[in-house]
Formats: sequence, C-alpha cells, structure tokens
Amino acid sequence: SHKPLQHILGKAYFYGYEFVVNENVLIPRQDTEILVSEVIKVAKDGYDILDMCTGSGCIGITLAKKFPDSNVTGVDISDKALAVAWKNKCNLDADNIDFIQSDLFAALGADRRYDIIVSNPPYIPTKVLQDEVRLHDPMLALDGTEDGLMFYRRITDKSGDYLKMNGYLCYEIGAEQAADVSDIMKQAGFKDIVVVKDLAGLD
Repeated sequence: SHKPLQHILGKAYFYGYEFVVNENVLIPRQDTEILVSEVIKVAKDGYDILDMCTGSGCIGITLAKKFPDSNVTGVDISDKALAVAWKNKCNLDADNIDFIQSDLFAALGADRRYDIIVSNPPYIPTKVLQDEVRLHDPMLALDGTEDGLMFYRRITDKSGDYLKMNGYLCYEIGAEQAADVSDIMKQAGFKDIVVVKDLAGLD
C-alpha cells in the first residue's frame, strides 16, 4: 500500500533525536538535516528563531536543543500537525520552543522580530507528487501549488518585516528551484544569497 515505515512505527529519527510522526506531519528527511546544519553555522545561543511551517517540529525543536538560551517559535496552519509538534516538544524536553497556529505570519504580532527565519515549506509542484508521498504524507505539507514556489513568494515577501537587521532567511528547496528561489529573494531585497548542496550533491 506504499505506507512509509515511519508511519507504521510512529517514529522517525532526525539529527539524533527521536520524533513522533503520523499521517498529519511530513516525515523528517535526512536532507533536511543539511538545512539545520546551515542554520547552526550562523546562529548564536540567545537568538530569536522562527521555524515557519514547522510540521512535526523537527527543525525548531532540534535548534531549541542546540541553543538552549534561544527563544524558538514554530508556526503551522495545521492544528493536527501542531499536536504532534507539542508531543515532540514534551518528549524531548525542549522548554524554549513555543508553537503558534497561524497561516504563515498572520497570527504573529507586528512587533515580533527574529534573528533567523528557517522554513521547509511545501514546495513540490502538484503534478509530480509520488504515491508514497501523495497518498500518505499530508498534502498541506507538500503541495507548493502549480510551480511549487507559492510559499517561497509568500514567506519571502513578509520576512523582511519580521527579521532583525542582518538576519537570515534559510530555506529548504527542491533540487530544481535554486535559481527561482534566489531570484524571489533578490527581488525582495535579500543579499549574500547562498545555495548549498545536499547529501546527493543536489541544490
């Protein structure tokens, strides 16, 4: 039936931590550990960090564990996903992360500012979703609409209003999206844009 092993077991491992997963969250992928590693390179303990589209909370919780004096906020539109994230927060004793249900920035206060915004948003174009993914992972966490870029446009457009001076916006992207996402960021005024290769040597 193409059901992923992680859903059968109800758990997945990410950056050395065990996370509860179910059909309401995207299964943490090993390549996403590269994103976390890149954030760790530029973060400092005490930073305010926003994990947009947090899902299971694996990115935000891992950063909260690595930077115990930082304040981390995880945002997701799905209350079912946030229930999983809260469970993972409690299981991993990540006291310095909080979760907010919001359509991207909508429920965040206008005065909130972050040193780093990190996101693994839905980025797969609707027509290329595979069966293992399409049938068992939540569409909300995957479907980047027709060209896969909608969330990069929406998040990038608002990020400048929520980043501190010299803050960082860090994305996971699809392997074919580096030029498009870089262009979206350039048009929004971001500078020093860097594309990093994953474990397979892909953008």
